[in-house]
Amino acid sequence: MKTVLMVAEKPSLAQSIAKILSRGSLSSHKGLNGACSVHEYTGTFAGQPVRFKMTSVCGHVMTLDFLGKYNKWDKVDPAELFSQAPTEKKEANPKLNMVKFLQVEGRGCDYIVLWLDCDKEGENICFEVLDAVLPVMNKAYGGEKTVFRARFSSITDTDICNAMACLGEPDHNEALSVDARQELDLRIGCAFTRFQTKYFQGKYGDLDSSLISFGPCQTPTLGFCVERHDKIQSFKPETYWVLQAKVNTDKDRCLLLDWDRVRVFDREIAQMFLNMTKLEKEAQVEATSRKEKAKQRPLALNTVEMLRVASSSLGMGPQHAMQTAERLYTQGYISYPRTETTHYPENFDLKGSLRQQANHPYWADTVKRLLAEGINRPRKGHDAGDHPPITPMKSATEAELGFTEIMPWQSVPLEESLPTCQRGDTFPVGEVKMLEKQTSPPDYLTEAELITLMEKHGIGTDASIPVHINNICQRNYVSVESGRRLKPTNLGIVLVHGYYKIDAELVLPTIRSAVEKQLNLIAQGKADYRQVLGHTLDVFKRKFHYFVDSIAGMDELMEVSFSPLAATGKPLSRCGKCHRFMKYIQAKPSRLHCSHCDETYTLPQNGTIKLYKELRCPLDDFELVLWSSGSRGKSYPLCPYCYNHPPFRDMKKGMGCNECTHPSCQHSLSMLGIGQCVECESGVLVLDPTSGPKWKVACNKCSVVAHCFENAHRVRVSTDTCSVCEAALLDVDFNKAKSPLPGDETQHMGCVFCDPVFQELVELKHAASCHPMHRGGPGRRQGRGRGRARRPPGKPNPRRPKDKMSALAAYFV
Repeated sequence: MKTVLMVAEKPSLAQSIAKILSRGSLSSHKGLNGACSVHEYTGTFAGQPVRFKMTSVCGHVMTLDFLGKYNKWDKVDPAELFSQAPTEKKEANPKLNMVKFLQVEGRGCDYIVLWLDCDKEGENICFEVLDAVLPVMNKAYGGEKTVFRARFSSITDTDICNAMACLGEPDHNEALSVDARQELDLRIGCAFTRFQTKYFQGKYGDLDSSLISFGPCQTPTLGFCVERHDKIQSFKPETYWVLQAKVNTDKDRCLLLDWDRVRVFDREIAQMFLNMTKLEKEAQVEATSRKEKAKQRPLALNTVEMLRVASSSLGMGPQHAMQTAERLYTQGYISYPRTETTHYPENFDLKGSLRQQANHPYWADTVKRLLAEGINRPRKGHDAGDHPPITPMKSATEAELGFTEIMPWQSVPLEESLPTCQRGDTFPVGEVKMLEKQTSPPDYLTEAELITLMEKHGIGTDASIPVHINNICQRNYVSVESGRRLKPTNLGIVLVHGYYKIDAELVLPTIRSAVEKQLNLIAQGKADYRQVLGHTLDVFKRKFHYFVDSIAGMDELMEVSFSPLAATGKPLSRCGKCHRFMKYIQAKPSRLHCSHCDETYTLPQNGTIKLYKELRCPLDDFELVLWSSGSRGKSYPLCPYCYNHPPFRDMKKGMGCNECTHPSCQHSLSMLGIGQCVECESGVLVLDPTSGPKWKVACNKCSVVAHCFENAHRVRVSTDTCSVCEAALLDVDFNKAKSPLPGDETQHMGCVFCDPVFQELVELKHAASCHPMHRGGPGRRQGRGRGRARRPPGKPNPRRPKDKMSALAAYFV
């Protein structure tokens, strides 16, 4: 019996599709990487009985990166990144071992069906999967077709079964357009980012951003925000005057009249009109008219509109909204959430979608009435030729609905009722007054307005727009204010003004919009991938050289807004060269600066730094500092000089004392290391000598932390090792009043892995910064410290706010 391998983009998607195609009759097991499951069942394919194996990847299998030395900022001129620096495809997440997993599952298979998301990124992942699997599949004979592509828009029985019945081929041109975008963004972004980060962080201490990044889409996105800021700052308010009159329509009611002239900017003229009006005692109706207001039905929902509404109506950022929509899609509640189309095809089953909502507790009556009375065809929108508009696929129990009756916020507002009157009627004038007002500036851009501008100018795609907005927030270029308004920071403003001063095209949307059009032509097979790549890189390479030569123009703006390194920070630890105090600069990226030697030393980020008992490194005489991520997390000492200039060949830049291989230093790995980490393959568990009386042992590579021996008076690592697992033994002394040891003992030496006394006193957890991917992998390791230990259960993902998710789900309906 032949075997068909089927691959989806996410584990949850693979499970849903397999259940539909197998009609629930399947067996499942975890794959070797611990993250993806394999679902197996029997059926027919191409008219023959086969065994199906459905599994998944976790997004992109591969990522593009530079080779070797070109990833080291200090050893390569950024200009070389445009053409000379070779690139390679690397595994996007090495911990998942995705290539090996795909090869194990694909070995011996005869056919492959690709169920990746049906957009350009999905097509690109198709070819990443094929590169891994085709070499190990059975060879086809006689030109037999073995590679198939399933195209679908929702996780429903009908759509999935139709996709399986109408298999096609993956689109190589769309995959190439993604390859081109990845390479352009990598080369252009890295070159500009490396240069301006090194240049400005080497001069200023209060930029408060760990990376001064540039991106072909990110920078124009920031430009829109700063452009609005500039309009606000340059706005000069003008005083104007308006007349306001009230007429009495009956005893209890009065009517406020608007001035037909609206306003005047000359007070004397306004006063003249006021004096003239006050002479009149009655107001006469000159004409009457009646207008009926109607609001058009909304267009069908596409990605950009969904992001706009999520931001303006639900207060959800674009990144959060997109993640929530993807979850709703994989759970089968909505159709595919990445689409540019706002037009339903003529054969779309609108009644079928409505019937899915017929039993909903909130809007069932509305749905049933629509089905009984008949529905109007939706407004004709734009057909981008990708997926249908975002549509609800099944009923959700918690939601809020729509149009006007179900979406009251879009209904026409009720207006004040006017008295019945006709031409010639008169009403007594009750009051006339003159009001002084001022013109007001525009407000900062909302996320919804920014999304509109990005779409209008072709900056990013429906899938990448949330990423670009999130990036400018993460880089401290803008802050999100109340009402989801984006206010540029000093750094964001100075960068954009500097780009305008040197080369406005770096920040204007025109050049990126032109590039996006070329990438779309590649996807359509109308432009050559290599020619587009080469031409675009050549344009930006010339711009980069001009930018470097003209950087003084931007630096002049930086000098006005930011402080030099020497004038920033507070004295903390002594330099090993001049023995003067170095200043600790807390703003991102945190670092130490010696103004006497004019040297800057980078430090670990995202934690606190303090002096470590005035102890000195035995190699260079620098005072040690202590980095900590918090009371429940990791902490370790480090030498500022060794951290930046590794003293031994087996050390890399960015290593603290817990990774130092000095043979006799009391703070080194050699003296404090215990045994191999129970979670990762390369880490060693190291005693934290500063953590008492709440002692900790932490991995020097990953986020595993073991809390142990609370209230112990002293803990030290012995030179003796465990006879079972070869881990170093721990010698622990307790105070007599608080000793948990049996028989009122106060001292015990043993193995933290194997000793039954110690196993009861060790609580193994992830550090607070633990990423969910660290939960994968087997629970026991072999090697130094190969004793058995329970694998930590991992921290579950914080759940999305339920009301936000259900509200977003409701909007689709």
